[in-house]
Amino acid sequence: MANNPNNSGNFSRKDFLKISGIGIGSFLLPNSLSANTGSFDKSKGIRFGVISDLHFDLMHDGADRAQKFVESMISERPDFIIQLGDFCVPKPQNKKLMDIWNQFPGDKYHVLGNHDTDSGFTKDQVLNFWNSPSPYYSFDKDGFHFVVLDGNEKIENSKVKGYPREIGNVQLDWLKEDLSKTKLRTIIFCHQAFDNTNNGIENGMKVRYLFEQINKEAGFKKVILVLSGHHHSNYHNEINGIHYVQINSSSYYWVNENHNSTAFNEEFYKQYPILKYTIVYKEPIWALVNIDHKNNITIKGKESKFAGDNQSVPEGLEDIYPVSAKIDSRKLKY
Repeated sequence: MANNPNNSGNFSRKDFLKISGIGIGSFLLPNSLSANTGSFDKSKGIRFGVISDLHFDLMHDGADRAQKFVESMISERPDFIIQLGDFCVPKPQNKKLMDIWNQFPGDKYHVLGNHDTDSGFTKDQVLNFWNSPSPYYSFDKDGFHFVVLDGNEKIENSKVKGYPREIGNVQLDWLKEDLSKTKLRTIIFCHQAFDNTNNGIENGMKVRYLFEQINKEAGFKKVILVLSGHHHSNYHNEINGIHYVQINSSSYYWVNENHNSTAFNEEFYKQYPILKYTIVYKEPIWALVNIDHKNNITIKGKESKFAGDNQSVPEGLEDIYPVSAKIDSRKLKY
């Protein structure tokens, strides 16, 4: 079963949903996903689809982008799909997105983004709307361990301004215990990156060090891959034997409030004013990730173009990595 840190001691959201008959969709996991290592087909590996930063509440064509991703995943038939945050706020109008998301017949997972609680919504409201068990949790599948983290916490006396973007001490303790217990190769998901100091996880170095110590204590590369969104960028870093891969936004790149996009006409920007400050990607992008038991990680990314005619990155725009409408395909070893 999924390792939900909120299930110990207290009556959980999952218990309530089961008793009430509402159900929690893909999170009613079969016993084959239990925490023990069990038996699995080492020749099979695992494949999953990942999409990030859809920003359904901002995008004029968010439903179409989500639909294209889900239809592709239905065709590709991965073992599960996951979205890395900034998906949608839990308002009734967004049930349309959840209906699209739930067209995928397999397991579906969610990562909390900073914008998913915009407009005063709480984490619990978002999780209930998504049918997601907890802000952070873990699960096993096909001989691999997966951990979903909540990067939207604020540590006491934190000096971080704006949206919270830290991993709190309680979550860190849970993470250490969770990683120590598993004997499986592990993949981490978090909205904000641990390897990006530009509005990434403020205590990212501390979390990275924990991953490295877990690997050292295990005597093998237990934590092998960390996937994040948030930065609307496209890059890969390998730090002390662990791969950190940024999954670009499926929708756009935020420039700044001085940007004056001409990709669409003025009537469009009257209806969607926030997009004036962005570089919209013409088509949605996402990735398929395949991990085998022979030390191979294969990422199949998608590439789009900037929407509008002759659109380009504004001169002088500063970012850590080049701005692009793509997710690179990569072949990595662990």
